[in-house]
Amino acid sequence: MSNPLVDMQKPDVIFCIGTNMTECHPVAATGIKKALAKGATLITADPRRIKLAELAHLYLPLRVGTDAALLLGMAHVIDRDGLTNEKFVAERTARFEEFREHIKEFTPQWSESICGVPAADIEKAAHLYAKAERGAIYYTLGITEHICGVDNVQSLCNLALMTGQVGREGTGINPMRGQNNIQGAGDTGALPNNYVGFQSVTDPANQA
Repeated sequence: MSNPLVDMQKPDVIFCIGTNMTECHPVAATGIKKALAKGATLITADPRRIKLAELAHLYLPLRVGTDAALLLGMAHVIDRDGLTNEKFVAERTARFEEFREHIKEFTPQWSESICGVPAADIEKAAHLYAKAERGAIYYTLGITEHICGVDNVQSLCNLALMTGQVGREGTGINPMRGQNNIQGAGDTGALPNNYVGFQSVTDPANQA
């Protein structure tokens, strides 16, 4: 997770995708409920009308396995409508112009044809998240346990990076993990392919 659980009460826009948090992470989900009580806006993307969908201000009922199409459509809208955080992108990202060129073809209409979410709702979700003072993403195994799971997570990271919704309280890309303390195991370097803090063991800079 890029942010601690206590931050769940601090966003003004929360984007939940592929997570049935109220059932699978009920203690953590109280943070979202508290944020909503303070006036936060909730966007929920899930094929099923789960509790988080009922709580949502905007529900995106996408087809199973089409998460990347939805997220690419949102990225297209954000950049098309001038909502990219250009200062953050220039200072904190790399190869953004390649990404900008890549997403030009992924219009919300294209996304709708694949994921089934109306283009207008894709645009609304993109605007809500990008315009938030503090926008946070929460996801779980619903988007990772697919053949395209890596693409899904990378697409979420791209949304956060292009809008500058990372590195501050109440923001970030936050996976609600599927096993007991797997996050802690990864953070402390217990995974075979990473050092402490998820630094790649194959990166010469980390080996030095």
